[in-house]
Amino acid sequence: MKNSDIKFNSQSLSVGLNRAAKVFKTYRALMFFLAVALLYGFILWRINVYSNVPASQNNTDTTVAAQPHIDQAVVGKLQTLQDNSVSVQALFNEARQNPFQE
Repeated sequence: MKNSDIKFNSQSLSVGLNRAAKVFKTYRALMFFLAVALLYGFILWRINVYSNVPASQNNTDTTVAAQPHIDQAVVGKLQTLQDNSVSVQALFNEARQNPFQE
């Protein structure tokens, strides 16, 4: 399986590297643009993947459990206190009439 046409020596290696360097110098701006475009596309793809991840059941359960709950009796008590306080009613009525006046 020996091929007599293929010869590897330092001279053929340097010639090949010189050709590759010329090609790289010629197309370096294009290669840079393609590398930046590929990086930008990869970043956009990863952002899209992470933004469309559905919430897991564990996350939704903890979110629902973490929502505050206010007892209706407390809400009613606060409303009666607000209705009975004359200074608070005056403050609210004044703010409703002209909210920008101090």
